Amino acid sequence: TQDIINKMTFLNMKCCLKKMHVLRSCFLIYFRYDLCTLSSQNIPSASEQYVASKDGQKGPLIDHAEGQRFLNDTFKVIMEEVLSKGADVKEKVCEWRDPAELRRLLDLELLEDGQPHDHLLQQVKEMVKYSVKTNHPRFYNQLRFLTEALNTSQYTYEVAPVFVLMEDVVLSKLRSLVGWSDGDGIFCPGGSVSNIYAMNLARYRAFPQVKLKGLWSVPRLAVFTSEEGHYSICKAASMQGIGLENVAASLSHQIFDTGAVPFLVSATSGTTIHGAFDPLDLIADICEKYGLWMLLGGGGSVLFSKKHRHLMKGIERADSMTWNPHKMLLTGLQCSAFLLKDTTDLLKHCHCANVTYLFQKDKFYDVSFDTGDKSIQCGHKVDCLKLWLMWKAVGTRGLEERVDKAFFYTRYLVQEMKKKEGFQLVTEQPQFMNVCFWFIPPSLRGKQNSDYYQERLSKVAPAIKERMVRQGSMMIGYQPQAGRVNFFPMIVHSPQISEQDVHFLLNEIERLGGDL
Repeated sequence: TQDIINKMTFLNMKCCLKKMHVLRSCFLIYFRYDLCTLSSQNIPSASEQYVASKDGQKGPLIDHAEGQRFLNDTFKVIMEEVLSKGADVKEKVCEWRDPAELRRLLDLELLEDGQPHDHLLQQVKEMVKYSVKTNHPRFYNQLRFLTEALNTSQYTYEVAPVFVLMEDVVLSKLRSLVGWSDGDGIFCPGGSVSNIYAMNLARYRAFPQVKLKGLWSVPRLAVFTSEEGHYSICKAASMQGIGLENVAASLSHQIFDTGAVPFLVSATSGTTIHGAFDPLDLIADICEKYGLWMLLGGGGSVLFSKKHRHLMKGIERADSMTWNPHKMLLTGLQCSAFLLKDTTDLLKHCHCANVTYLFQKDKFYDVSFDTGDKSIQCGHKVDCLKLWLMWKAVGTRGLEERVDKAFFYTRYLVQEMKKKEGFQLVTEQPQFMNVCFWFIPPSLRGKQNSDYYQERLSKVAPAIKERMVRQGSMMIGYQPQAGRVNFFPMIVHSPQISEQDVHFLLNEIERLGGDL
């Protein structure tokens, strides 16, 4: 805006544009609509942050003014501390603190209840204070990684002290929800990359010689996943030289009859299309019997809910888990955690390169806080901040409310859909947030046995999708799957959804498709 530009006239315009891009990626994406759930000074606890709607389901208190206030106050901190002071040669490049001391100074703990506005703003100030000012004229350390943003590349404690500690706290908290008292992990650029990590680690654990000697040193390998498993498992198998023909969809007593050596089983909680949950205990029994790595993908946010976490019974028996808070919890893109039960530093042994210009062993602080060598790409974005800030704002109870509300409105949508003529569910009673359905226009009702029925029904969803996009009223995808013609796979997880939204969805589909 012009007002913002006027405030930044002391900077070169080219620099302004770069900084504005940095601010967008560092903060605006992190906060998104989650800012609307921030508590004010007059709302000190999570129990007061939620109000019951007329249907009895609690939901986040939507306060756009409060969210805007937080953004405005945060922007002032960025302007003064990051852009102005951070670029001033008279200021320090960093306010150094050893890991133990910095952990004491920062309030990184994630609590049951959310935190008020002033407390969150203070956290932002401290985050800036103790982070390395990479836009400082005298920051010369690996400039190619980042030269102008506070959300620095995360690979050593000296470059990203706040975020190294923050990631450790968030990963530890997530593992505790899984049921692991200890372990390891890292934030990855998306769930697909997290699954690639899992496959690489599983192969390394089974055949550690592969890192040095390559594929020639291992037998033909096999991976197991379900027919509805995530497509990234196939991509990972292709990338790592395992081959698509060695990805099997049957996990049975004939596990070794494929002629290849199995080493990994990919289970899913909340499959992408139908939201189905694999029987984790059953799969874990087989994995333990044959010494296979058990990877669990999807659905992790269900663990916040005491009411629904039973869907993931047996999760603590998995070896690793891919968890995407940017999906069900709607943290800013991207935010994907790869969690490990392993305590032997397997992540580092598998991926480390021990480059001496980054990971010197004789540094003046505890080098175990240099986490970059655990990562495939070495440095990685400080994605932990997105989840940490949301968690800090609404608390564990607030995230539980968000999950429970998504389940409630999924069930409500199904209930209302069954009352209406013309809506046919693909799965009669969805387990998760996924509601898959066809809309049968009046011209096709009662014609299910005709020769042309399936062919004409396949054209209904694409036609309705085109109309809703052109009119801008909604956005829902469609797809065919497993012999089924095009249907709508609706996922209900917005924290702002209401009864009115559900009825609008159903009425709008009727309006858009009634004449087809």
